[in-house]
Amino acid sequence: MKMMKSLFLLALVVGATGCTDMTREQQGMVSGGAIGAAGGAGIAALAGGNAGIGAIVGGALGLVAGDIKGANEEKQRQ
Repeated sequence: MKMMKSLFLLALVVGATGCTDMTREQQGMVSGGAIGAAGGAGIAALAGGNAGIGAIVGGALGLVAGDIKGANEEKQRQ
């Protein structure tokens, strides 16, 4: 669990510093993945399941949803 927290903090720091030159699609993917991972971990923990698995599944689903949303925003912008 300590390793999971360390990896999460590392991803948070890297994500926060590297988001300046991203397209809307890339920003959507990062945001969706982070929100999905947090939501998936929370739901899994509340349901009595494995929070790590919930974070992985939620992150993957959030990544896809964020990609779709970002691509739509990018098309509307053009």
